[in-house]
Amino acid sequence: MAWTKSKGFSKSKIDSAGSVLINKESSNEEKEKAIEILDNWRAIHRYPMHIFKKRLKVVSEKIDKDALSVQRLKRLPSILKKLQRIYHGNKPTMKLSQMQDIAGCRAVMSNIKLTRKLYKESYIKGDIKHKKVNEKDYITYPKEDGYRSIHIIYRYKSNKEGKKDYNGLLIEVQIRSKLQHLWATAIETVDFFTRQAIKSNEGQKEWMDFFKLVSSAFAIIENTPLVPNTPTNKKELYSQIKEKEKELQVIKIMDGWTKAIEVFEKTIKEKPKLQFFLLELDIVRERLVLSGYTKNQEEKAISDYARAEKRNQGKKEYDVVLVGADTTNDLKKAYPNYFVDTKEFLINLQKILDKA
Repeated sequence: MAWTKSKGFSKSKIDSAGSVLINKESSNEEKEKAIEILDNWRAIHRYPMHIFKKRLKVVSEKIDKDALSVQRLKRLPSILKKLQRIYHGNKPTMKLSQMQDIAGCRAVMSNIKLTRKLYKESYIKGDIKHKKVNEKDYITYPKEDGYRSIHIIYRYKSNKEGKKDYNGLLIEVQIRSKLQHLWATAIETVDFFTRQAIKSNEGQKEWMDFFKLVSSAFAIIENTPLVPNTPTNKKELYSQIKEKEKELQVIKIMDGWTKAIEVFEKTIKEKPKLQFFLLELDIVRERLVLSGYTKNQEEKAISDYARAEKRNQGKKEYDVVLVGADTTNDLKKAYPNYFVDTKEFLINLQKILDKA
């Protein structure tokens, strides 16, 4: 495979490209040039990402035959969103060239014991020649939003001819348990269907509170520290989760979304010209109405969506969503076991509710 080489853009040009892309006053010509620079910057991370993924797959499967390892390049919209978040006024708190998660790989281990073992044996004691530049143990110290995983950032280094060009590029390695992964997948699902950004701490309070509480319940199962500012009393924690689930109708609505994705995929295969889907979910009756639109019918899709939203405004028993075929594919690429993971999350959630 031919790996992308750097076109020689300096770090200052890369940082400038990031600034241009989030500046509303930038011209189309400036943005086109900036995207060319960003595309090359992102693409040259592929080779070192591949190297780290190969090692991660080998060491994780030695410890856990059921370990799942994946790799991913950060998508352009995600990069731009992150750049916008880290800008205060006209000055960035972090530059594009310093972004540590442009490329990464992740191992999902069967349980917390194997997660810890992989981390200790292969990434604390392991013989990695690349320089470790950052490390966060969000399992021992969960984030305020409930996120739990281990992140390690490395700076790629090679003495081989033709590979030295990639020296200095940052690659993120994530290690998490299956339960932690189910939680993260569930958040992606809710963000996708509700157009929230819970993952970036920009979601609706009731959903964010729900996931914080569930993360602490999962931490109890794994015998790891609870999420800050959640009940330490198990009975109180489970009671609050039950209350939030009832308020949000989490199980019914997420189950409906999962079925909707299955219908999307089947419909796209049968009618590949359809690009947009309007989903109307009657949560109480568990009834799904799906309308498909071609690329030329985008305006009609948006108009129908607005009418459906207005018609069901204030009705908690109805959920209305407009999604694109490409974004459903993105969800499946990021989470290849999406269906199984979502169902497993709901099974684990039901177990918690049964104890409340």
